[in-house]
Amino acid sequence: MLHRNASRGEIFSWTLFDFANTGFNVVIITLVFPVFFNETIAGGNEAYWGRTISASMLLTALIGPLLGSIADATHRKKLFLGMFTLACVIATACLYFTGEGTLLMAALLLIVANVGFEGGTIFYDAFLPDISSEQNYSKISGYGFAMGYLGSFIILVTILPLIGGENVSASDVRLTFLIAAAFFGLFSLPLFLFVKERRRERNVEGSLVAAGYRRLRETFTHLRRYDAVKRFLIAFFVYNDSILTVILFAGIFAKETLGLATTDLIYFFMIVQGSALVGSLIFGWITNSIGARQSIITTLLIWIGVVAAAYFITTVGAFFILGAVAGIALGSSQSSSRTLMALLTPDEKRTEFFGFYDGFFGKASAVIGPLVFGEISSSFGQRPAMLVIGGIFVTGILLVLRVPDARPPEPAGSAPAGERSPA
Repeated sequence: MLHRNASRGEIFSWTLFDFANTGFNVVIITLVFPVFFNETIAGGNEAYWGRTISASMLLTALIGPLLGSIADATHRKKLFLGMFTLACVIATACLYFTGEGTLLMAALLLIVANVGFEGGTIFYDAFLPDISSEQNYSKISGYGFAMGYLGSFIILVTILPLIGGENVSASDVRLTFLIAAAFFGLFSLPLFLFVKERRRERNVEGSLVAAGYRRLRETFTHLRRYDAVKRFLIAFFVYNDSILTVILFAGIFAKETLGLATTDLIYFFMIVQGSALVGSLIFGWITNSIGARQSIITTLLIWIGVVAAAYFITTVGAFFILGAVAGIALGSSQSSSRTLMALLTPDEKRTEFFGFYDGFFGKASAVIGPLVFGEISSSFGQRPAMLVIGGIFVTGILLVLRVPDARPPEPAGSAPAGERSPA
C-alpha cells in the first residue's frame, strides 16, 4: 500500500532522480573523467585522483550530520536537494574547460561536484517516508536502485558514439561531461516538479548545526551499548572502503595497466552493471539460505579473488570475465550488508542507526582506501596497489567473523531448527 499522500507518478518521479544521478556517477566518478584526469590533467600520477576523491568524501562525511539534521527537522528538503544538485550539475559542466595545466581547478570542481552528488543523496533518501509507508520502504527503494541500473546503461549507450571510436579527441571526451551534467539536470526535474514534500514542524532545540553534531555524538554513545552493531559497522567501514576503491580506480587500471580501448572500457562497465543486478538477485536467495553474515564473507572472498586475479591478468577477454565476477560481488555485497545491518539493529534504533550507516559511515568509508591506493600506485604501480587492497579485504573478513550471525525469526508455527515437521 502506497503512502496516502503519494501517487504512482510521484513515486516514479522520485525514482527518476536515481536514474538521473547515474549520469554523473558513471561518467565523472567511474569511467570517463577518472581516465581523463589521470592521463591529461595529472600526468599519469594516480595519487592526485585518490587525494581528490578522498577529500570530497571526507568533506561530505563531516557535513553529513548537519545535512541529516536539516532533512529530519525541516520541510525544506527539496530546497536543499535542489541546491546540492545544482552545485553538482554546474561543477560537472565546468569540467568541460579542464585539461592540461588545470590540476587545481579540476580537483576543486570535482570536489564541489562530488560533495553535491553525495550530499544530495541524503536529502533524496529523506523523501522516502514522504512517498511510502514503512512496509514498502524496501520495495520503493528497490525501484530506485533498478532505475539507477537502467540509467547507467542509457548513459553508456549515449556516450558510446562520442568516445567509442579510434583517435578520440579531447573535446569529444570533454563533451561527455556536458552530457552527464545535462542528463542529471534534466531527469532530476520531475522530482522537483511533481513530488510533494510533507510539512514538518522543526523539532530540535537550538541551531540545526548543533543538533546535527549532537545527534552524531549521541549515536556514538548509543552504539557502545550495542556491541553487535558496533562490530558490524567497523567491519563494514573496512571492507566497503576496499570495494569503493576498486570501483573508483577500475577505469584507470583498465586503461593504464591493460591498455583497454575506450570502447572496450564502456562494454566492460556494461557487463559490471548487468552482473551487479544479477548478483543482487541471486544473493538475495542465497542470503535467505545461508544468512547475511555468511553471504558477506562469501562475497568478500570473491572480491579477494578479483583483486588477486587483477595482479596477474593481461588480456581483455580475461578482464571482461573478471568484471562480470566483480559485478556479482558488488551487487551481492551491497544487499547482504544492508540485510545484516537491519537484522542486528533493534527496531527502536533503526532510524538512528541506519542514518548513521548510510550517511556517516557510507561516506567516511570512501576516504582511506582511495588515498592509500593512489599513493601506492604512484610509487610502486597499480598491480601492487591491488594486492594491498586485497589485504584490506582480508582484514574485513576477519572483522566480519567477530560479528554475530543474525537470522530473521522463524515464522509462527514452523519447526525449530534441526527438527522436521511430521510427515
